[in-house]
Amino acid sequence: MPSRKLIIDGKEIEADDNLTLLQACEQTGAEIPRFCYHERLSVAGNCRMCLVEWVGAPKPQASCALQVRDIFPNRDGTPARINTDSPIARKAREGVMEFLLINHPLDCPICDQGGECDLQDQAMGYGRAAFNRFHENKRAVEDKYMGPLVKTVMTRCIQCTRCVRFATEVAGVNDLGATGRGEDMEITTYLEKAFASELSGNVVDLCPVGALTSKPYAFNARPWELRKTDSIDVMDAQGCAIRVDTRGPQVMRVLPRLNEAVNEEWISDKARHACDGLVRQRLDRPYVRRSGKLQPATWAEAFAAIAAKVSSTTPDKMAAIAGDLAAAEEIKALKDLMGSLGVKNLDCRQDGAQLGGERQSYLFNTTIAGVEAADAILLVGANPRWEAPVLNARIRKTWSNGNVQIAGIGVTHDQTYPVKNLGASVEVLDQMANGSHAFAKVLHDAKRPMVIVGADAVARKDGATILRLAAKIAADTGMIGPAGTAAEGGWNGFNVLHTAASRVAALDLGFVPGEGGRDVAGIIGGAQKGEIDFIYLLGADECDVAHLGSAFVVYQGSHGDAGAHNANVILPGAAYTEKEGLYANFEGRVQPAHRAVFPPGEAKEDWAILRALSDVLGKRLPYDNLDALRAAIVADAPQYADHHEVVPHAGATQTNWANVGASGPLDTAHPLASTMTDYYLTNPIARASVTMAECSRVFVTGQSKMAAE
Repeated sequence: MPSRKLIIDGKEIEADDNLTLLQACEQTGAEIPRFCYHERLSVAGNCRMCLVEWVGAPKPQASCALQVRDIFPNRDGTPARINTDSPIARKAREGVMEFLLINHPLDCPICDQGGECDLQDQAMGYGRAAFNRFHENKRAVEDKYMGPLVKTVMTRCIQCTRCVRFATEVAGVNDLGATGRGEDMEITTYLEKAFASELSGNVVDLCPVGALTSKPYAFNARPWELRKTDSIDVMDAQGCAIRVDTRGPQVMRVLPRLNEAVNEEWISDKARHACDGLVRQRLDRPYVRRSGKLQPATWAEAFAAIAAKVSSTTPDKMAAIAGDLAAAEEIKALKDLMGSLGVKNLDCRQDGAQLGGERQSYLFNTTIAGVEAADAILLVGANPRWEAPVLNARIRKTWSNGNVQIAGIGVTHDQTYPVKNLGASVEVLDQMANGSHAFAKVLHDAKRPMVIVGADAVARKDGATILRLAAKIAADTGMIGPAGTAAEGGWNGFNVLHTAASRVAALDLGFVPGEGGRDVAGIIGGAQKGEIDFIYLLGADECDVAHLGSAFVVYQGSHGDAGAHNANVILPGAAYTEKEGLYANFEGRVQPAHRAVFPPGEAKEDWAILRALSDVLGKRLPYDNLDALRAAIVADAPQYADHHEVVPHAGATQTNWANVGASGPLDTAHPLASTMTDYYLTNPIARASVTMAECSRVFVTGQSKMAAE
């Protein structure tokens, strides 16, 4: 790439022409203050805080808006000299800071952004030491309504427009903008409507002052009071990197962590704000149903009730279902315990998804970062905006940056980018598999095409057939290349978009029916007929747990949701913030979640409950600590030894894909579509959250409907 030499603070460097001067300065180690500039947003040049001295220029330069290619050498041919900390640059920044503070209210002691405020920090580092010279009354701005998640104090706003650019460029909604000019300029949602995006909470992180703060978190804690724990989000299957902030025994807030390969620096509103559900509807002690009522019990009494039922039945009448939030550890422990009892009726696919077999047949093989290399995308019965909002932002980024063609079968929701509607009939998929559809040629001609099969598409009765047709399209249009990810020179464009955080780990560990075993539908049907009389629910609330007949139900989980209401014995487990656990996201990346707080009351870590139960049942599991359990997991699935990495798949050839799914008739009577009806209430933690209930009321069932419009 073209480059040119610059002398920055006395150091000569060779900078890429495409860089901004601010980026070039930071390459030399210089610190450039800024308010409006952000690496993931377009350049606005609003705040002027990043002024530097270009020796010989008539005035200081805004380094964020000046590219290296625009800096010409001196007349004698020597490189241009840039000073970032000269008296001229310092005086310019002091002047800018003074102007920014003219109308800014001096409410730092009560501002929720105190301690995490860029303006506060930079006023100390780059402001004038003298008193303010302006004595006129400060301007006041009316606060704006932005919905249940974002609190506004717009008098503090310095019009950096980060929030506006994020809404337009990343979130893909035009809800935020500016009205007025000069002193009358205000950031607003125009008609006082809610900021209708599943990513709206990120504007709080972007705001460099206290104009936009978290409404649910307001006045709850100060940042220096909090203990910070790195973890992984489980509200969807993307596995976004998060930081859990706690005070004492309570989770106070969840913030994003930087992870370029997974979530960049964004997280969804559900990941950020469902944390208040961690303290509501909690199961904090064992319960046993006596005389038709659930009554408190000791652990020994609960285990004894389970042992009595197990001893009175046979393995063919027993079953276990793993829920959507379970970590790999408890999935492995439950599988081993059921295996030791001879139980083959196991399943993790609460929605009935017809997935299994080779690992690459149920993964998001392109990888999340690999989406940016795609030039043609086919969505099959998926709604990424609700099923994986941060992935959807990555798809939008790909559309914004390049010439990618996106089409959808059964995609009825607004995805924040143009999607060519190919209809909702599964016959369209059949036509594409046969090469008779026009978009099949688009995929064939593309250099890096990809298909994204939604979880609901493979959960239909003809799900296995849909999976086979999608795999055939992938094989016939050149989506399957050499082994490895796009970053490694290969390409695999076949992707399944899961919505359950536990699904990939459960499939990896083989938590599926054994030979002759029943799947979820078979387990529920058998329970209604009396053929299944013992069911172990590991946090399973999303299947039809209300119709299990007279079966003896053991529910192990963290919340009093549907599964607990229909249980005979309740074993209180730990939520994802209360245990050490491994989660594999939909691209197969194994990531550890860490304990931020301890489980409430008598609740225990889930794998430890199963280990203790195995003793009572006389089938002692062969691991007494987490390290031994993880070693057993690695023995079953070696890729679990590599955390934070996507392990490339060997042999991603067309031959492998011929066995994906199954042949069968298509259900043409029912159109393809995502069946997620409420993004905010998809799991027990979210359903226990007051904040998520309010979001559901405002955005899904209320006046500010989004995505499903």
